[in-house]
Amino acid sequence: MENSFDVAIIGGGIIGSSIAFQLAKRGRKVVILEKDRVACQASSAAAGMLAAQAELEEDGHLFQLALKSQAMFASLSTELVEYSGIDIELVNKGMTKIAETEEIALDIKKQVIFQRKWDPMITWLDAKEIRVLEPSLSQSVAGGMYLPNDGHVQPAKLTQAFAKAAEYFGAVIREQTEVLSFIFENGQVKGVNTTNGVIHSEQVVVASGAWSAKLLRESGLDIHVYPVKGECFSVRAEKQLINTTIFSDKRCYLVPKRNGEIYIGATMIEHSLDNKVTPEGIATLIERATQLVPQIKEAAWERVWSGIRPQTADGTPYIGEHPNWKGLFVAAGHFRNGILLSPITGVVVADLLTGKILDQNELSAFRLDRHKETVS
Repeated sequence: MENSFDVAIIGGGIIGSSIAFQLAKRGRKVVILEKDRVACQASSAAAGMLAAQAELEEDGHLFQLALKSQAMFASLSTELVEYSGIDIELVNKGMTKIAETEEIALDIKKQVIFQRKWDPMITWLDAKEIRVLEPSLSQSVAGGMYLPNDGHVQPAKLTQAFAKAAEYFGAVIREQTEVLSFIFENGQVKGVNTTNGVIHSEQVVVASGAWSAKLLRESGLDIHVYPVKGECFSVRAEKQLINTTIFSDKRCYLVPKRNGEIYIGATMIEHSLDNKVTPEGIATLIERATQLVPQIKEAAWERVWSGIRPQTADGTPYIGEHPNWKGLFVAAGHFRNGILLSPITGVVVADLLTGKILDQNELSAFRLDRHKETVS
């Protein structure tokens, strides 16, 4: 079995698979090392929203990166079908960020003014206008911000498409292969020890989501990534209930998928790696969803699931090279924006590993050592 590669990527989720695709496409010899199966954790549990301007409300490096990534999906969808044969089910029917009180409405109206700098098609809809777009909304909704260019994908299919496209260009995927430790020599990473033997590689990328921090402690770096459990459920209605993704600041969203399902999520339980689905969590979501769209009560129940998302202390992912070990890179902590940021993260990390000169000012917000640099 081959055990020598240009790049070893730890983690077969959305971020690791995107990076593998970009590197393999550039001719690098890549292996993905996944302790379970590709797309088995947060990458398959997400709703797949591409909500750059609904979730991020302040300008900055993360916001600009999200806008760039969002703009990549139309061409990426076509490219991935060509190389993987998988349709990522990109839907561009917009998003409505709703206000349930006049106080929230005032805040969202300010967001409309801010967001129109980047998308002049974003508009404020008052109570009457929003029900023209979404007739099923509760009478309690006071209005909302309509983002016509926001969309969503099927996240598991996107992850699998990245992975299959990477294989098309020669990448190797090793599932059921857990990385146990790094191999270091003279300030340089030389590979990793796994449950299936040694992998030799002078470039290693840690992209293992909420599990990244534990692995990186061995290298003397604390990247402050912690798990946030989210629970979701889905229903299927006899007729179309919603036309756009419905997004509420009260941590509830409804995403109408192409297959007729409506994904509803998500709870947030910090510092939990317990992926069981609880009656309490689902009951909370049902209550919130039916307050927004009462007819959800009459829809057919489909399924429940959960995922473990990787959050960081400042809400910004870590992307860059280890400050002490040459060749060791990290791309982790994307939290609720992993699907949205996956295309641009793949490109940026591939650029870093292939020596492309990047704007260091733009990357400074994502530096690995922006918090405590070492672990005592």
